[in-house]
Amino acid sequence: MPLPVTRSGNPSLNERVFASQPRPAYGAERMTLQGSINKSFLLLVVLLAGAFWPWSQYLSTGDASVVASSLLIGALGGFIIAMVISFKATLAPYLAIPYAALEGLAIGGISAMLERRYPGIAIQAVGLTFAVFAVMLVAFKLNIIRATERFRAIVIGATGAIALVYLVSMVLGFFHVQVPLLNSASPLGIIISLVIVGVAALNLILDFDFIESGAAQGAPRYMEWYAAFALLVTMVWLYMEILRLLSKTRRD
Repeated sequence: MPLPVTRSGNPSLNERVFASQPRPAYGAERMTLQGSINKSFLLLVVLLAGAFWPWSQYLSTGDASVVASSLLIGALGGFIIAMVISFKATLAPYLAIPYAALEGLAIGGISAMLERRYPGIAIQAVGLTFAVFAVMLVAFKLNIIRATERFRAIVIGATGAIALVYLVSMVLGFFHVQVPLLNSASPLGIIISLVIVGVAALNLILDFDFIESGAAQGAPRYMEWYAAFALLVTMVWLYMEILRLLSKTRRD
């Protein structure tokens, strides 16, 4: 589920975040694109490592109870840490890696459960996630898709609407009321999932733009961790939505 939106579709990356950070002292290390890329790769490795344990445990036993605690700890812990980092960017160097590990626990458990039901679905979702990432990165670098003010407004508005729908769905779930179109495998349900995947993908453009802006503005070095964390937030959302979409298409 996407987090609440601010200036960017991703709540962790917006111009106000960079503007609110203190300027580095003369000669101090500053944020760079390469540094952000390196840290993004590190967080991805940590996430995959965190996902391996619940994945292997569930697939070897077939017992959902072995990953239930990992799912709960990963989902709640990851959400809490994400909120802390979003509001306190200076903590990103210390909390970004724990966030990635916790998200790995949650994703690993969910992926394993769906993999057992729909063999091959996890690797398909991973492949599609990285394919979408690559396409968006190329489109951004070649200026095929530009993060204009109008583009930002549309993506932010769409992301906010999706977040609201998920929030309403979660609240209704406490009263055992389901929102059928979100999880329905009907043609309309699949179309809705495709739209959500598209919005998540477009958020990557905003992420790339804000990371580039942070480096250009000479943001403090710790913002590399913050940018890497924020990009991982979008990647996790994109993967989960692709996984949901694929599960819909494979239901009987």
